[in-house]
Amino acid sequence: MNSTQEKLSIREKVGYSLGDFAANLIFQTLVTFLAFFYTDVYRIPAATAATVIFVVGLLGAFVFTPVMGLVADRTRTRWGKFRPWILWTAIPFGLLSLAAFSTPDLGEHGKVAYALGSYVLLMLVYVANNLPYSALSGVLTGSMAQRNSLSSYRFVAVMIAQFIIQVLLLPLVLILGGGDKARGFEHTMALFAVVGTVFFIITFLTTRERVVPPPEQATSIRQDLADLARNRPWLVMLALTVLVFINLALKGGMYIYYFKYYLDPLQLERFLDGIGFERGVAGLNAALAGMGLAGFQWPSDAPTSAFSLFSAGGIIFMIIGIGFSRPLADRFGKRDVFGGALLVSTLCLLAFWFFPPGAIGLVMLAYILHGFFYGITTPLLWAMIADVADYSEWKNNRRATAIIFSAMLCGLKLGLSIGGALVAGILAAYGYDAGAAVQAPQVVQGIRLSVSLYCSIPFLLGVALLFLYEIDRHMEARIEQELGLRRVAAA
Repeated sequence: MNSTQEKLSIREKVGYSLGDFAANLIFQTLVTFLAFFYTDVYRIPAATAATVIFVVGLLGAFVFTPVMGLVADRTRTRWGKFRPWILWTAIPFGLLSLAAFSTPDLGEHGKVAYALGSYVLLMLVYVANNLPYSALSGVLTGSMAQRNSLSSYRFVAVMIAQFIIQVLLLPLVLILGGGDKARGFEHTMALFAVVGTVFFIITFLTTRERVVPPPEQATSIRQDLADLARNRPWLVMLALTVLVFINLALKGGMYIYYFKYYLDPLQLERFLDGIGFERGVAGLNAALAGMGLAGFQWPSDAPTSAFSLFSAGGIIFMIIGIGFSRPLADRFGKRDVFGGALLVSTLCLLAFWFFPPGAIGLVMLAYILHGFFYGITTPLLWAMIADVADYSEWKNNRRATAIIFSAMLCGLKLGLSIGGALVAGILAAYGYDAGAAVQAPQVVQGIRLSVSLYCSIPFLLGVALLFLYEIDRHMEARIEQELGLRRVAAA
């Protein structure tokens, strides 16, 4: 059976998806909590934290990622090009994740140096792990329909990891640290490191590379880069990736401040009590105490509980949205479904500007609707990037999967760097004081703008960019058919 017809087993799809679960335990923590960790836990000034996040992100995007793409495409082992990198980086990834969220007392300048050094090393090993992992999705099968299915499995795992981080991480930090956030982050990251290492190994053991370049294909860095420059769908996807991840980092990093400083704490308590959340937590804590686990108690402050519930609702509806992604894409094409769903999800974000501090129910409703429509797009982004690799092979008769994905991961890291730096930078620009229990009105206004207007701009630009993306449903079918015939002939 050729690679275009190859149907992936559920075992292989689940095994592959566990790798993204492992990576996202760390990735989602970086996106959502790194700025908060630096400013409120490690006590680095907000402007300095913004600089660290931005500089390391640029280093990852424009140095580590392109170099790793060239290296991965030229890797030759009995396990393939990409699978061995997942194995080789499994343990270092876990150890460096723990180091990046540790808080040694090194003085003001020493803290900054430690944060910079540990984040640089974590970014390096993240690239060496995640770029080959992402490229692996393009060589497990040549079937675009199977890639849609694989992406759906993968992003269910991503959403589960995101659920754990956004819903359970702060309670876990408080529980495992006994109220000490610094110690709690260290213990939590140690747990994630062990789980992640095991799951990376499972991914390595359960997957197989099937789409390989022709044996006679010559490898040339110059030719690889020239192919990219002529590939308009790649250019569109690169810009789109940057914009999507600016949004994710900006809104993800700012929500915790939105709950802590904008929403009315009294209304949060009333809302939680009204839906029975507090009674449920009280029952859970009583059950844990009855089992002798008195130390494992859900934190009692309303913003933490409401933020966890808010995140949970969004992620659950993202997972539901993912379930609609494949059938919609098969019927209407990835491009059109992606653009339509992204536009509707953006309108839900813009609605945050109109909500007063006491409108807790409306905040929750808007976010779960945003989660549903954004969930439809999440598997499609990476499936479209794999399609761009096929497009490049179709146009140029040369396959360079990793360089395609490395360019996209450059965009991902650039987007995360800009978005993450914007979180700390906006806070600094509006005068945020990490030691203040109540922030100045202009700070609260900056937080409100960030989760509504500012984070909507990248998505709206992304929707506009898709009008330049030429791989529609009909071209997808043509590319898959013609590449399948070529591979059969070559075999």
